Amino acid sequence: MARLFYLLPLSLFLLLGIYFAAGLTRDPSLIPSVLLNKPAPSFDLLPIEGYEDGFSSQDLSDEVTLVNIFASWCISCQIEHPMLMELAAQGDIPVMGINWKDKPGDGSAWLKRHGDPYTLIGDDANGRTAIDFGVTGAPETFVIDKNGRIRYKQVGPITPQIWRDILKPMVEDLRDADVENFSGSDDVLDGNHTDNGPGTSS
Repeated sequence: MARLFYLLPLSLFLLLGIYFAAGLTRDPSLIPSVLLNKPAPSFDLLPIEGYEDGFSSQDLSDEVTLVNIFASWCISCQIEHPMLMELAAQGDIPVMGINWKDKPGDGSAWLKRHGDPYTLIGDDANGRTAIDFGVTGAPETFVIDKNGRIRYKQVGPITPQIWRDILKPMVEDLRDADVENFSGSDDVLDGNHTDNGPGTSS
């Protein structure tokens, strides 16, 4: 009996070790978003400092849209930003911005330096809206269909290749399709695509 008493902690330790070792072999970015193919969460964000218009879930209707989570402190956002500026210049798709956990004025100052690709921007200083979207780091981008539903989650920077090979074809399909019956690619249904660059943070 005494021997079993001493073996029990060792057995529990070994079981925990196996559990955590198995977890390390999984890519946490491949966890499906519970919001995929469901309406975007309800939110109503004030404008960032120096801007007149904020951004709310009511703005996500009638057209396919990208919702981009960004922050001035995010290194990967700087990597992604030229691609967003190119999308804005080409008019390929409206890009809405959620400025995540920035100090007052930092987001607007960052956009003044690097350029503003956003149609609308909301200030999520306390991170509440990002939590509702299931955001784990910046940047993250959501494809929203014409009915305001989340169809895809891009974790990490949007690169030219990701836009060309994944996001653009999806956006075109969503524009052309009956969104009620749109099933999309396996990636849309299974979760998200990840291309984490430096500076991605939670």
